[in-house]
Amino acid sequence: MIALIQRVSRADVQIDGEIVGAIGPGVLALVGVRRGDDSAAADRLLERLLTYRIFPDEQDRMNRSLRDTGGGLLLVPQFTLAADTHKGTRPGFSSAAEPALARSLFDHLLQTAKATHPAVAAGRFGAHMQVSLINDGPVTFWLETPYAGAADQALSRAPGTLDPQDSRT
Repeated sequence: MIALIQRVSRADVQIDGEIVGAIGPGVLALVGVRRGDDSAAADRLLERLLTYRIFPDEQDRMNRSLRDTGGGLLLVPQFTLAADTHKGTRPGFSSAAEPALARSLFDHLLQTAKATHPAVAAGRFGAHMQVSLINDGPVTFWLETPYAGAADQALSRAPGTLDPQDSRT
């Protein structure tokens, strides 16, 4: 699973002019689900969302997590994050999970978040939403969990070629 997270002063999501989710200081997470993701990936992503240290401590260093601050978590489903953008000028969505699986995993993520964190709000899966936010910093990170498709991508590269996303190269 993928989450584009932003540390925010506030954020909300609207559907048809009605605010369906809002938070004060905390994290806005745009969430994408890929083929091969499962409930273990959702659980791991939630753990990272709650413990990723992006809030300042007393020395103004990013050493505090959402769990430490008790801030809000706004989860917004966004299937476009799972798009393949490696070539061409149009995104491909073959790497995105089927809608039924994506909905199920987003719902699992949301319900688990609500059961483990005091301030959780969400957008609605499949709806056309307007997301408003004030990014604090700005602080934005891309989080992802391993998934079954990662092995397929590695195997599809020619022998001896480097993975452009491998930070060790």
